[in-house]
Amino acid sequence: MSAFTKAAVVLLGSMLVATACNAKAKPGMAIPAAAADAPRASVAAKQTAVISGGCFWGVQAVFQHVKGVISATSGYSGGSAKTAEYETVSTGETGHAESVEIVYDPSQITYGELLRVFFSVAHDPTELNRQGPDEGTQYRSAIFYNGDEQKRIAEAYIQQLESGKVFPRKIVTQVVPLQGFYPAEAYHQNYAALHPKQPYIVFNDAPKVDHLKREFPDLYTGTD
Repeated sequence: MSAFTKAAVVLLGSMLVATACNAKAKPGMAIPAAAADAPRASVAAKQTAVISGGCFWGVQAVFQHVKGVISATSGYSGGSAKTAEYETVSTGETGHAESVEIVYDPSQITYGELLRVFFSVAHDPTELNRQGPDEGTQYRSAIFYNGDEQKRIAEAYIQQLESGKVFPRKIVTQVVPLQGFYPAEAYHQNYAALHPKQPYIVFNDAPKVDHLKREFPDLYTGTD
């Protein structure tokens, strides 16, 4: 469905449950840093991470406010290039997940730190094939790793969180190899920033950015 139609469909549910799909750790328990992580680079560079955690509008908005992130692009991963189109992906039959490609400077932020934000404020990793009002495999929680190091860090971090019983339910995040990332249509890019008063953004995505600011003030960047 179109972005406008999607917003109309989820508006009622969003108003009834005016909370973001943030990760829900046990009360009083902070989500810890990744024990196994890549070292901070000594010189500026560019590396890429691809993740999915529900509607890409909110995930993109969060990472656009993270220090060390050069760019965050909404798109599709998990399916083929020929089906990487919003109306087709929305059927839930393409294998794609709404995803975000993050280009970051490893001298300012590590892969493990990005994953901590992902699990802490960008989405709820215990929801299977849904986030908040959005349902379907295209909204699944996934880490699309690019290389053995990203795979090692992601798997070790999930095991760390599970062993520490940080969440009251099992983490369902998939860790799978990146086969391709396909940028979404232009109207999906920077959607939260361009439509801050749209009800879906107000109730589902803006609170994630607020949570980032409160939870990680040293990583938060951007204007209010």
